[in-house]
Amino acid sequence: MNHDAFDHVIRAAGGVLGEDTIIVIGSQAILASVNRPPPAAMRSIEVDVLPFDGDERKADLVDGSIGEASMFQESFGVYAQGVGPNTAVLPKGWRDRLVAYRTPATGGVTALCLDPVDLVVAKLVANRSKDREFCAELVLRAIVTVEAVVERLGDLALDEDKCRALGERARGLVPPVDR
Repeated sequence: MNHDAFDHVIRAAGGVLGEDTIIVIGSQAILASVNRPPPAAMRSIEVDVLPFDGDERKADLVDGSIGEASMFQESFGVYAQGVGPNTAVLPKGWRDRLVAYRTPATGGVTALCLDPVDLVVAKLVANRSKDREFCAELVLRAIVTVEAVVERLGDLALDEDKCRALGERARGLVPPVDR
């Protein structure tokens, strides 16, 4: 997804919700922090939209209006997925680090997007193949550092063993250096 399509989905989501602020928690949140996103970030055609107040009924409204298999997707090739506050496992303080994204093309709607490190943490927890590829690309392009990710993992409300395993997963994002 490029910035033009992202802007369109943000504008549409704000219109559906009747709100001027939404939260973006999926991979497309990187578009708020990076002007030229890596290819792994541009593959997705969905924007995960969390209503600002976290109301899951509003998330259902997003799905029904501009979600997957909607006329919106059929017309524009992209869509929004309404999500709830428990969709992603996020570190403490994530709301304080949201990155505001608003352009003239968002029609007065501001998307508060996950900070890149919080985004990588959420993707490491999800641990799908596409998530691991996304995370590795952000590390390889120096958008995030493994050190920052490992430190942020300590802010998850998970047990110590799970955090340790996630730390190893994060360290595995960097290919070994031949000496």
